[in-house]
Amino acid sequence: MQPARSSGRWKMFGVLAVCAAPLVASYFTYYVLKPAARNNYGALIDPRSYPIPRLASTTLDGRPEGLGAYRGKWIMLKVGGGACPDACRKQLFTMRQERLMQGKEMDRIERVWLITDNEPIDTMLIREYDGMHMLHADAQAVARWLPAESGTTAGDHIYLIDPLGNLMMRFPAEPDTRKMYKDIAKLLKASAIG
Repeated sequence: MQPARSSGRWKMFGVLAVCAAPLVASYFTYYVLKPAARNNYGALIDPRSYPIPRLASTTLDGRPEGLGAYRGKWIMLKVGGGACPDACRKQLFTMRQERLMQGKEMDRIERVWLITDNEPIDTMLIREYDGMHMLHADAQAVARWLPAESGTTAGDHIYLIDPLGNLMMRFPAEPDTRKMYKDIAKLLKASAIG
């Protein structure tokens, strides 16, 4: 009788150990084996700190339109002057390609260029980037809102705004398109909104 009771206890402890093992392993990996490298390419920005401000922006033909008009979609954002030198054109091209690379998910992304001066925009540039929302906005208001990497300006980066209207990621100047694609694809896959 005694050996049967002892055998039953060991079986019960075995079952408890098997059930508790995943929980113990998860705590161990979370608190002890922290990954050394980050998983994302772009710099994460605390979304609560940078909601979309009221920028009093207007379309190229002067109609009032803010970034809030695209709420519910992911927004790839670029800022800069209307002259748009080579670095600017490269960013616009990257934004267009990144959106296209998302395939069937590309309709979840809007591209916005905040133009921070009154320089005329080349008509060919407007045609080349048809579908990109081009809005005039106050340069100082934009600079106060967008955090730039040390030694750069907001115009050097491409930003990502979540569907709730919060700035949440900044890509480096001259981004690696494959790494940028992976970040955006992961966000679209993980997000049930937008």
